[in-house]
Amino acid sequence: MPDETSVRQGEAKPLNGQIDQRAARTESHPNPHSDTTGTHPSLDPVPADPGPVDPVAADPGAADPGAADPAAVDPASATGRDDQERPTGADAQATAALVPTQNRATERIPAARDAAGTAAGSPLTDRYVLRQRTGADPAAGAEFWRAEDTVLRRPVAVTLLRRLPADDRSDDPEGSARAGEMIVRALRSGCFEHSGTARLLDVLAPGTHGLPADVLGAAVAEWVPGRSLAETVAEGPVRAQRAAKAVETLAAAATEAHQQGLVLGCDHPQRIRITPDGRAILAFLLPRPSVSAADDVRGLGGLLYTLLTRRWPLSVSDAARAGLVAADRTPTGRLRSPAQLRPGVPLELDTLCMGALGQAGEGGLGRVHTAAAMHRMLADVVAEHADQAFFPPVHDGAPSDPDDVWQDSDRLPDNRDDPQRRRNLRVGLTVLAVGVLIVLGYLGIQVGALFGGSSAPPVVIPPAASAPVQQAPAAVSAPVQNVTVQVFDPTGDGDNAGSVDRVIDGDPSTSWSTSRYFQQFPALKPGIGIMSSFGSPEPVSRLTIGSASPGTVVEVRTAPSADATLAQTDLVGTVTLAQGETVVPLDGAEPTGHVLLWITALGPGNQSEIGEISFERAVQ
Repeated sequence: MPDETSVRQGEAKPLNGQIDQRAARTESHPNPHSDTTGTHPSLDPVPADPGPVDPVAADPGAADPGAADPAAVDPASATGRDDQERPTGADAQATAALVPTQNRATERIPAARDAAGTAAGSPLTDRYVLRQRTGADPAAGAEFWRAEDTVLRRPVAVTLLRRLPADDRSDDPEGSARAGEMIVRALRSGCFEHSGTARLLDVLAPGTHGLPADVLGAAVAEWVPGRSLAETVAEGPVRAQRAAKAVETLAAAATEAHQQGLVLGCDHPQRIRITPDGRAILAFLLPRPSVSAADDVRGLGGLLYTLLTRRWPLSVSDAARAGLVAADRTPTGRLRSPAQLRPGVPLELDTLCMGALGQAGEGGLGRVHTAAAMHRMLADVVAEHADQAFFPPVHDGAPSDPDDVWQDSDRLPDNRDDPQRRRNLRVGLTVLAVGVLIVLGYLGIQVGALFGGSSAPPVVIPPAASAPVQQAPAAVSAPVQNVTVQVFDPTGDGDNAGSVDRVIDGDPSTSWSTSRYFQQFPALKPGIGIMSSFGSPEPVSRLTIGSASPGTVVEVRTAPSADATLAQTDLVGTVTLAQGETVVPLDGAEPTGHVLLWITALGPGNQSEIGEISFERAVQ
């Protein structure tokens, strides 16, 4: 079968009319592991007409061909006794209790409903063979398997939807409605592709020919090479920067999925695998029907928490099932933060992790509500780490990886007794000594020439006639007109965006202020600012900022457009605001149409207030 999403239905009816034309395609492929097609023999229902039965093949201990007829089954024959030694009375009743009653020809074997019949080696339709069970999500009634595509000879990831144990008290006693809803959701997400999720290859709807009796449906995706989450943290926690980079990929996938009205279901540890290059990928699809975008955000926080601490912070039963340790909690039930369990975790990741898990500070400060916000913050952490690659990282308890530039001292090879190393050291010291002698000799010659004197008189060059010096005219400036402003907040929703126009209304009694943050920048975000735009590029020569928040640190940046990113702006000056007005000279700045005032440190109380902003341009 080609790598395109398709639906196998066979003779099944459409699910409430919601399956599109893809559901009508049925493909049949030979199964190299079996000479026949259909369900696994151990799960076949009793046929309507069993036909003639060989009594010897059916029961080697039965000598009477009539034993194939349920009405003719004799207890003595069934137990292997001779006809002359048939028990009577209580013995006959006890013997009869050992003989199972055969189902009618039209009945389904109940064991196929109540017990799971699929196992490693079981075929799934006529194309796939289950190889290894890797996990389960009981809340979704799902199992995760590594399987083999026998047509293309490649591994695939299969999410099986199990038939639930019979429960007459339930509105959905076998889970058929649940499975149908999950399959329809999978069909709707068939066009979604992202590097952070495994690609959906096939959807097996309820009733697909060849599905085992205890399976209601399945989703087949490409196999993600690498390790499970538990295997990744088995040897120890992951470096903070590597953890951020791993979760960033999955956060980007969740962001795009949520924008399309889809959810991933990444709040289960066994649905995620870590690739050899360190990316977290959603490997097993078909999330439970009740999963929401908020659950995806908690799942991203749980993944980051696990990589940093080796503990799963969400469901305790999911942690035990995945081979992970459940997260520690305080007596009040609050999670212990990654920084408490592992000193050295960056404050940004610690706050982000707790905010995504709904464990923010008082008043909800630091709460992360969307996958988009989490992705932006993780991207900033990864970018900052790339800029600091030339400096040794703060030791956070995690062992260094073999490809890390900065290695732990106890992991470096001890080659002090290496003869080759000693020879190289002697050669280096000799070359260094020769170089020092050459430099000293050169300096001695120069000093001797300087103080040795000379009999020739010094040459005196008369000064040229000097022209009168003219004073430069004093610079003249004028206020910049037609200024518009907007809040610049790439990692949030914009603090008090409705009142930002107060900074250019000419009234010092009105002002704009940031939100009050639980921690100083850049704990929760790298900063916030005001983007000022002019009608045309202006040669700005001076900037005046009126503020009642002394200590606020502001970067003055020029921008190519009002919607430019922070990376596209150019820094032209940095100033710490004083009480009242602060004047920032910008002499020599190129004409620009946009100026960003980027606040990198908040004022008292982790809040900054700006009353007025005015610009002046140079006039020739």
